[in-house]
Amino acid sequence: MNTHQKTSSTIAHQEEPDMARRNVLKMTGAGIAALSTGALAASQASAQSPLPLTEEWDKTFAKSDKVDHKKVSFTNRYGITLAADLYQPKNSSSKLAAIAVGGPFGAVKEQASGLYAQTLAERGFITLAFDPSYTGESSGEPRNVASPDINTEDFSAAVDFLGLQPSVDRERIGVIGICGWGGMALNAVAVDKRVKAVVASTMYDMTRVMSRGYNDSVTLEQRTRTLEQLGQQRWQDAEHGTPAYGPVSLELSGGEPQFVVEYAAYYKSPARGFHPRAINSNASWTLTTPLSFMNMPILSYIAEISPRPVLFIHGEKAHSRYFSETAYAAAAEPKELIIIPGANHTDLYDQMDVIPFDKLTAFFQTHLA
Repeated sequence: MNTHQKTSSTIAHQEEPDMARRNVLKMTGAGIAALSTGALAASQASAQSPLPLTEEWDKTFAKSDKVDHKKVSFTNRYGITLAADLYQPKNSSSKLAAIAVGGPFGAVKEQASGLYAQTLAERGFITLAFDPSYTGESSGEPRNVASPDINTEDFSAAVDFLGLQPSVDRERIGVIGICGWGGMALNAVAVDKRVKAVVASTMYDMTRVMSRGYNDSVTLEQRTRTLEQLGQQRWQDAEHGTPAYGPVSLELSGGEPQFVVEYAAYYKSPARGFHPRAINSNASWTLTTPLSFMNMPILSYIAEISPRPVLFIHGEKAHSRYFSETAYAAAAEPKELIIIPGANHTDLYDQMDVIPFDKLTAFFQTHLA
């Protein structure tokens, strides 16, 4: 194991999740409804316009008395207006380093990204947690659609916004991507040389999992069948003039893989991560969302992040651990992979005793100095 890797012991790769529905691109855990024939025939959901910015505190975590918070908005390169929460240490006077935070896939800024942002603001950074295009309080129609290109751009637009703030030193900006936005963050930083350091926490490569399935188990025949189904769904969407949506995400009926149960334990529980605007809590993606992910690998240029540093953080018991391990192998130095003993994928969303905030703080203090 590379000396940059830190783990308490050598840990075997996780067993492959249940692949019984082999003709399906399975994305239940990440918020994409299974694209089976039954799912493709599911009734359409009504598209909703983005909500106006909510000024009341409606996060899934307690408000800190150590930071100032305000709702903000900014526009990305495609003209989509993004809603965000800006966190700043109280009584700060000099220009500070800043961090843009996004993710997880299918989440909103009131969940994990906001928790990371507020906590790091308590530790001296100006931080920005944003809703990606087409989701949450951000604009974009139709609702609940994702794009590897547009969502990569969302990170750079967040950097634009931070760099224009009078209290931010634009030469000291970093990025954190959580879950599916871990891959987006890496893709953004590879092309956006303004960013000085990047963290991918409990990351997914969404283009890889949508095109190849979990553990790259989808065959060419299965992939072809999924693309044919998506093509038929496009005909239906064109005929109706509006996209179809899958069933509500993470509605468990029993027998799901353990990692799906863990997703539901976070997104569906008011005591942890439920939020009414989160796709994974209360809605679903458009059925054709996977199309743009199927032949656009976002980590092709990950080595070009170098010489800027990359930190990967993942749970020892996470079903998704292989994403960080293979991305780490493809990245160039300086790089580091930290495996958190005993942690699963969603522990790194909200468990304050699991998320290594001391490490995150030291990483950004060093590389945004």
